[in-house]
Amino acid sequence: MLRIDELTVRYGPIAALHGISLEVNEGEVVGLIGPNGAGKSTTLNTIVGLIKPASGSITFDGRSIVGQVPAKIARSGIALVPEGRRIFGRLTVAENLQLGAAVRKDRAQVAEDLERTLDLFGVLRTYYSQPADRLSGGEQQQLAIARALLGRPRLLLLDEPSLGLAPIIVDLVFDVLAELKRDGVTILLVEQVAARTAEFADRSYVLRTGRIALSGTRDELDGKADFAHAYLGALDEV
Repeated sequence: MLRIDELTVRYGPIAALHGISLEVNEGEVVGLIGPNGAGKSTTLNTIVGLIKPASGSITFDGRSIVGQVPAKIARSGIALVPEGRRIFGRLTVAENLQLGAAVRKDRAQVAEDLERTLDLFGVLRTYYSQPADRLSGGEQQQLAIARALLGRPRLLLLDEPSLGLAPIIVDLVFDVLAELKRDGVTILLVEQVAARTAEFADRSYVLRTGRIALSGTRDELDGKADFAHAYLGALDEV
């Protein structure tokens, strides 16, 4: 579904990504893990058109999306849940969810999808008419994911969904992601929580200083020499 080949991104003279390549197949959950500054968010922001690459290709369903504006990429079926959630706190939960469906014209189906989304994220139904800034951090993360899902994306990009959350809330977020995985949602998950992400995902890529250092399933990553396991463990301590 998504293929990145030899992608290089620069901020002025500094290269943030050094010719990385990865792919996400339909129905997969793929992890992109690494420490701060590895280039994880840069990768996602380049996919959705917020950053222009210096070189390399990005194809979605076999078609290049390099150079397209973010709105067109969103309409093609890619949704990003950005780092830090970025919900609209002064708007109600309902209004935030309506923004997620703004790219769609099938209003009757939107209504059905909304009901399913509120069943999945029950707390959002409870606070449906309340300002979104009254939600806790974990509840706001659920709202951010729900808002993206209402665009009915074919590919969901998640940037650090556990960032800043208490461990019990991280468990809740991963429970929600597990439900989406069972529903067949295709996900590219960016995280620092390396071991848990690698265990949860079908496959993972380890990004280090703008380069893909390792890739594979959790078992494959564990088996790629002693330093691989040590590196994954070190990431979880970041």
